[in-house]
Order: sequence, then structure tokens, then C-alpha cells
Amino acid sequence: MTEFLNEWGITIMVFLPLLGVAAMMLIPKEAEGSHKAIALGTALVTGGFGAWLLTKFDDLSVEELAALNETGNVPLYESRQWIPTIKASFDVAIDGMSLPLIALTLLVTPLVIIYSLNHIPKPGNAKMFLILMLVLHTGMLGTFVAQDLVLFFVFFEVVLLPMYFMIGVWGGPDRLYASIKFFLYTLFGSALMLVSFLALFAQTGQETFNLVGLAEAVASGDIPLGTQVLIFGGMFMGFGIKVPMFPFHTWLPDAHTQAPTQGSVILAAVLLKLGTYGFIRIALPILPDAAVEWAPWIGGLAVIGIIYGALGCLAQTDMKRLIAFSSVAHMGYVMLGIATLTDFGINAAIFGMVAHGLITGMLFFIAGSIKDRYHTLEIKRLGGLLVQAPRLGWILGLCTMASLGLPGLAGFWGEFPAILAAYQPAEPLSEELFRVYMVIAAIGTVLAAAYLLWLLQRTAFGTPSDEFKDDPEIVDVKLTEWISWVPLLILILVLGFVPGLIFDITDSSAVEALKNIGVK
Repeated sequence: MTEFLNEWGITIMVFLPLLGVAAMMLIPKEAEGSHKAIALGTALVTGGFGAWLLTKFDDLSVEELAALNETGNVPLYESRQWIPTIKASFDVAIDGMSLPLIALTLLVTPLVIIYSLNHIPKPGNAKMFLILMLVLHTGMLGTFVAQDLVLFFVFFEVVLLPMYFMIGVWGGPDRLYASIKFFLYTLFGSALMLVSFLALFAQTGQETFNLVGLAEAVASGDIPLGTQVLIFGGMFMGFGIKVPMFPFHTWLPDAHTQAPTQGSVILAAVLLKLGTYGFIRIALPILPDAAVEWAPWIGGLAVIGIIYGALGCLAQTDMKRLIAFSSVAHMGYVMLGIATLTDFGINAAIFGMVAHGLITGMLFFIAGSIKDRYHTLEIKRLGGLLVQAPRLGWILGLCTMASLGLPGLAGFWGEFPAILAAYQPAEPLSEELFRVYMVIAAIGTVLAAAYLLWLLQRTAFGTPSDEFKDDPEIVDVKLTEWISWVPLLILILVLGFVPGLIFDITDSSAVEALKNIGVK
């Protein structure tokens, strides 16, 4: 049995959610309770199995895992034939770079389903809504474990249609516009990313799309720098749109504003990380010379996004739209850490991804619950939350403090190390330029405090308006909300005081990913 799980464990974890989908397809949609039970059970079983699998983590690189796998089955690395005609293989692995994001996915999905038990958005149909969520679960897990470019692309695209339908069917008044915009932006980026993958395969002359094999071929080959820069540019577009980086961010505020609460939480907590993960898993390790050429531009766009996102927040009148623009700013810190091309910066970026997922996911949870109670997210109509629903108000206060980077909370370790990494970028990069980026990013933290404290003051403080003063629907935190939120709140606090829980896992993988930076 142990040998079987060593050989198939990652595959089982990735495809377990689809077993729940198959079971739900056999049950009429009227049996709403059965669908909720199956979806929740499937997510919990996947989470439990995934957690057990992650306990087998050993601090080895993917290259070391692959080498061990040649002499016998080892946990956390699987390789088998998939599509021999096009040289694609089913290579999957879990290392220190992917483990925190896999754990985040395994945690967030069941919590979102628990929240959905009494929050199925209009027009209803729990069966299809939860099926889409489980398909998303498989796509997200598959992307984080893929070690083959074709396999990565397939899983990367699997998440596109479920989120498109989640926004387009269960979203707000402008859902069709938002869903089509989301689909077209992402599809355009994916097309360029696919072209770059194929060009890389052709240029290396490899017989495989395996990431390790391609990185070794580029390191030992003689691909002209100009060609590498162009290939990196295609990846930059595909991953950058998914992040999203400025100026490719315009789909995000519309998608977040129109998406149902569950869609916004998954989008913020996990889906945005697919883009940043693509940079550190594929673009930087395989094309290190091109990364050096692109890094100043990536860093520049990152700090523009930090300031632009913060100013955009200050101009918003809708709570969800404000939180969406804050994602543009916060992901800018992640991209700044990546742009430094240092292991310290990559560690900061991975921590920032997890911290952003926890904190911004919680903020969207809270926004959804406020919308359920007040039937509006217009900031000027809200107020007095601490009077009418004090626990909800204090939770909002904690999450805003975490989002602005208050020391002692997870958000601090998602921003401060990225800013510090810019002080001493990788040797081929300009210290002067990145120190300018560091100053601009630091200014962004002041603006973050401004818009988040402004949001908290307008929504939580003061007295309730006459419009909602005696509204019986405005109640405090419900049981399903407590169950969904407490794990995230605990992690926001724990990671704020013990950041080594993530840094100790990611450090060696970050060093390995950048081993060829500045070699030539």
C-alpha cells in the first residue's frame, strides 16, 4: 500500500475532487442537501489526504527527487508517459516552492464550500455551483504540482471555464461583461504563453517538455539571448495577465466586483497565484539570462502597480472594488520580490502569495457577508458595523490591519521582506534602480494604510444610518461563517509571529530556482 501511494499519491490528490463531481452528476439537482454533503465531503477528504501527503515532505529539489525516482518510487515525485506523440509526460512533484500554495488550496476550498452551505448565490442551482468549485480545485492543485509544460498549460487552462461560468451565471448585474473580459484577457495571455512554450521546446531540441530537462538544455545549449528574451516575453504576458500586473490588471476589479463571494475568495486566495507561481517555477529557472534582461521592467511595473492600485483604492466607492484594487497593489510587492532575482526575494514572494491569499480571501468573505446583510457594498451607505455586528466589525478591523502590513500579522512578512530584497538585488541588476523601486514600494505602504483605515472608519465606526438602524437582517457572525473564517484568522496571526513556518520550507527551493542567475 505504501508503495502504491508513493507512486500515485499526488495524482490521487489532484483528481479526488473529480470523483465528487462524478457522484454529483448522477444525482438530480433538486437534492440540494446531497450535493452540499458530497462537495464538502470530497473537499475534506482531498484536504485530509493532501495534508497526509505533505507530511512526507523532504527538503529536496525537484531535480533530486527525479534522480531518486529513477532508482525506486519516492513520495512527492511521479513520472509516467502521457502523450508520447507530442513528447508530453505526466510529471508531477511537490517541493518547497509549491508546498505552501498546495496547502493554501487544500485549506481554502473546503472553507469556501462550508460558507456555501447557506450562501448559494442567485439564481441557485447548488449542484452546478459546487461542481464548478470542485473542478477548480483539481485545476489549481494540478497547476501547482505540474512538472511538464504541456501538463502545466492544461491545468492552467482548466480553471478558466469554471471561473467564467461562476462569474457569468452567479455574478452581479454586469456579470456578462466581467466574465467575458476575464475570459478574453486570460485566453489572450495563455495563447502567448503556449507559443513561448512551443518555441522553447523547438529551440532546445529536447525530446521532452519536462521543466528540469528544459532548464538543463538551456543552460548547456547556445540559444541566442535575443531569442530567450522573446520567449520570456511570451511567458511574461501569460503569467503577468494572470497575476495581474499593471497594465494588464483591468479585468480584475470587474471580475471581483461581479463575482459571487465564493468566486472572489478563490480568485484572490489561489487563482492570482498561478501567474506568480509560473514566474518562479518556469520563467526564472529555465530562462535565467532573459530574466536578468526583463527584471528591471518587471520591477518597474510592480512598483507602478503598487502605487496605482493604492490610488485606485482611494477613489473607490464600492467595498469589493476597493479590495480588488488592493490586490493589484499587494501582488505588486510579490512581483517586486521576484524581480530582485534573489533567494530572499523569492522567499518573500512566496510568503506574500500565502499572506495575500489568507488576508484578501478573508476581506472578500467579510464583504460578501456585509452584502448579505445590507444588500449593498456602497461605502457611504455603510457604517456602525461595530454597533450592529461587533464581532464582524472586529474581524474586519483585524483583517484591514493585516492587509496594511501591521507587524505581528501575516501581511507584514508579505511586504517588508520584498521591500528589503530590493535594497540588494541580484548581482547583474542595478542596485541604484532597485533602491529607487524600494523607496516607491515603501511609499505604497503609507497609501495602503490610508485606504484601509479609511475603509474601516467608514464601514465599522460611527452609528448605523437610519436606512439600516432597525433592520432585523443585520446580525452578527453566523455559525458557518465562524467555521469558514477561524482557520484563516488563526493562520494570519500565527504566520505573523512565526514566519519561519513558511520561510524554512521555501528557502532551499528558492536558492535552487535561481542557481543559474548571473552564471554567464
